[in-house]
Formats: sequence, structure tokens, C-alpha cells
Amino acid sequence: MNYILIAEQTLNGLQLGVMLFLLAAGLTLVFGIMNLVNLAHGALYMVGAYLTTWFYQATGSYLLAVVLGLAGTLAVGIVTELVALRTLYERDHLDQVLATFGLILIFNELIAIVWGRAALYSTIPDYLSGHVQLTDSLRYPLYRLVIIGVGLAVAVLLWFTVSRTRIGMLIRAGASNRAMVAALGVNIRLLYTIVFGVGAALAGLAGLLSGPIYAVQPGMGELILIQVFVVIVIGGIGSIRGAFAGALIVGMVDTMGRAFLKPTLATVLSPTAAETAGPALASMLIYLLMAAVLAFRPEGLFPSRGS
Repeated sequence: MNYILIAEQTLNGLQLGVMLFLLAAGLTLVFGIMNLVNLAHGALYMVGAYLTTWFYQATGSYLLAVVLGLAGTLAVGIVTELVALRTLYERDHLDQVLATFGLILIFNELIAIVWGRAALYSTIPDYLSGHVQLTDSLRYPLYRLVIIGVGLAVAVLLWFTVSRTRIGMLIRAGASNRAMVAALGVNIRLLYTIVFGVGAALAGLAGLLSGPIYAVQPGMGELILIQVFVVIVIGGIGSIRGAFAGALIVGMVDTMGRAFLKPTLATVLSPTAAETAGPALASMLIYLLMAAVLAFRPEGLFPSRGS
């Protein structure tokens, strides 16, 4: 087997994994602390991609577009929490699912009204384009390496914030016993707004990073959100460590399966059978993995213990 191809697909899996982590981290924080099932998290991913693409086209500065896109997604998240989600905290999960599904439809239609239904194609500046020569035989796109670096940096920052800061202590305490935290004088509503805003910003960061790789279009958040839920279930609901581990596992399994399952099956099956079964099985791998994890560890690999 081509070892250069394996190395390249490993980097692709790592890149997909850190993208999934950026989404999963915000979603698992919101669910673990606020007990809110937010199906509209993917819509915030879409908002981040659209805002950054539009700001880049308007200003010509990619760094400024990133800052404005993140700030805009943070603001959209906070407004959404204050206007639409704050009344849902005491409701059951079915009400939350229905309400946030409605938000998906609203966001998709608003995006279509403002930017149209045709896909936008985001670009990157010249200084992020091109390839990096990692070895004599391996060249890898610079932009994808930047995504990996940003994702790993955010993972370290989140771990430090949750584990070593006062706001992190409040977040962990709110996840364990929100009534006691409120009784001690902490403004739990403000804490919820901060957590939701941070989660929205992380989703927006994932969206703006994915924009130059995938088409920016209405509904783009729903497809990746399914994978994000798989990540959270595998890693453990409410756990940042679990979200990181689950995202890397899902990213690697999905990427390697799509790259190597069909040629592997071709060694034992006919070419026609391998051509048919390979892509179908590759698309099922992460769900089979999720089922296996749930069978042996129903709470996930790294269940939350005030992480």
C-alpha cells in the first residue's frame, strides 16, 4: 500500500477531526451545562461561513473578515439565546428539538433571502494557498495544515479555560449543580448566555474554516451536524475531552474508510461488488462505530465528570 497516500489521508482525517471538534465542543458545552438540545447549532456553522465569505468579498482582508465573521456569529448566537432559547431551559427535550428545528428553517430561509439559494465559493488569500513540503514525497495544502493548527490550539485553550480558570470552574459547577451555583449568587442566566455565545463562535469558526473547502450554501449545517452528534455520543455528552477524542476518531474512521475500504474489498470481492459495497459501507462506518461504543460504554468513551 502507498505509504504516502496513508500519510496524506491521516492528515485529512486529522483535519476533519479538528473541524468536527470545533462544532462538537460548543454543542456538548451547551447540552452538558444548559441541558439544551440545540439542533440549530449547524445553522450557526452556516452563519459563520456566510458572514466571513461576505466580509472577505466586501473588505478584501481575510483576517478582518475572520474577526468580523466570528464577532457576527457570536452576536447572532447571543441574540438567538436571548430571544428564542431562554424560555426552553425548563421545557422537556421534545419541545427543545421542535423549537430548534424551527430555527433551522428560519435561518435557512433568512440566508436564502439575503444571499440567494445558489452556493457561494469562498477563497483564501495567497499567503494561505499553496502546499508545504513535509517530506521528500509528501506535499500537503498549507490551508489544511492551518485548520489543523487552529483546531488543536482551540482544543488546548478550551481545556485550559475549563480546567484552570474561574469561568471554567463556574461552567463545571453549573454542569454539576446549577441550582446550588445560582443559590451562591452566580448569575446563571448570564453564564448560560456566555456559554451559548462561545458555542456559537466555535461553530462559526468551523464554518469559516470550512468555507474555502466546501461550498457555502443554505442547509450546509445539517449534513455535518449528524456527524457532530455521532462525535458527542462516542466521546461522551458534556465532555470536552470526549468531544476531542470522539472527533479525532470519527474523522480518522470516516476518512480512512472512504479512501481505503473500496480497494481493500476489491482484493476479496469482484470489482463490481467492491464498487457497489465499498462506498456504502464507508458511509456506514461511523454509525457502526457509534453502535459498538454504545454497546460497551453507553455513556461514551469519556463521560463528563465536571470536565
